Amino acid sequence: SLRRHRRRRRPRVVTTTMVATTLNPQPEAVPDSALDAVLLKSVEMPAGTKTVRGYDFEGALDLQAMLDAMLTTGYQATSLGQGVDEVNKMLAWRLSDEPVTEEIDEEEKDPAYRASVRCKVFLGFTSNLISSGVREQLRFLVKNKMIDVLCTTAGGVEEDFIKCMAPTYLGDFHLKGAKLRAQGLNRIGNLLVPNDNYCKFEDWIMPILDAMKEEQDTAGVRWTPSKMIHRLGLEINDESSVYYWAAKMGIPVYCPALTDGSIGDMLYFHSFKNPGLIVDLVADIRAMNDEARLVARPKKTGMVVLGGGVAKHHINNANLMRNGADFAVYINTAQEFDGSDSGARPDEAVSWGKIRPEANPVKVYGDATILFPLLVAQTFKRTFEPRT
Repeated sequence: SLRRHRRRRRPRVVTTTMVATTLNPQPEAVPDSALDAVLLKSVEMPAGTKTVRGYDFEGALDLQAMLDAMLTTGYQATSLGQGVDEVNKMLAWRLSDEPVTEEIDEEEKDPAYRASVRCKVFLGFTSNLISSGVREQLRFLVKNKMIDVLCTTAGGVEEDFIKCMAPTYLGDFHLKGAKLRAQGLNRIGNLLVPNDNYCKFEDWIMPILDAMKEEQDTAGVRWTPSKMIHRLGLEINDESSVYYWAAKMGIPVYCPALTDGSIGDMLYFHSFKNPGLIVDLVADIRAMNDEARLVARPKKTGMVVLGGGVAKHHINNANLMRNGADFAVYINTAQEFDGSDSGARPDEAVSWGKIRPEANPVKVYGDATILFPLLVAQTFKRTFEPRT
């Protein structure tokens, strides 16, 4: 038979010396390598460097102080504060801030003229922001002529007019698409637009397209997207509309992708019912680029861009024609790792000549429905000087 043998262990003998060493360890020098790594000496911070400090809710609530504290809070709150500073700089700039040189025209030497010349401000935004309540902030800026040029997408145009005819409703991000389709409800994030709204839009716009076609054929009118938006703004005749005020205030609205939405659907249907209407994109690209190109230095341009896509790039590319904008603020959630222009940080635009190398552009990462109202409160609402 096989026997299983176990090895016997000898009992450990603990000596007096071992006990003394354990209970009374002898001091040793801390390794220099560890000290050097952990206790690395810092450089002196430059004079005037801001310290981190957020808003303290002790005492009476002070919303203005809370907004002011964003700049020193850190992370995207600080980026928002920097964006506020950048917008305020573009609103405050006047030609009189620049030195008078011998080669400029006599008119530009006149102090009153120089004090009247402001930075030309371009505002771009995506269609979902018109669908949202940001529409009301955009209308405020346009109605009070705080912006010089607008650029958006097709949805950013049509949704403004559709809201004049019927409301957009709050829904939920998790509503099922198949069920909504069966109910004739279109979802934009957590917003709902009944499909009947687009039917009302068709009933409204089709006679206008007929009239535009007639004016083209009989009076030689050459329609462009910006001229079409101006016409629709006059036709809607509704003070809740962004583009009613743009038309009334003479603020141009550029939309190079005008056919990419319900307006495109209407133009498609119209091409069967009353073919021949022409909308000239080339005339508008010249007009848009000249909005920036003709702002000769030392005059300045600024960009405020909400979201990405066509609106963002179209404004940036127009400013390429003058070798870059002088001020820029982006607000969006897009990232740059996929190489998209939507996600590109301002420094990429510097490499293309779309933002000046000496500019201090800001990108704020976040939802514009939260951030833009805060920006407007700290800039246009607070510091804008009405035009005389």
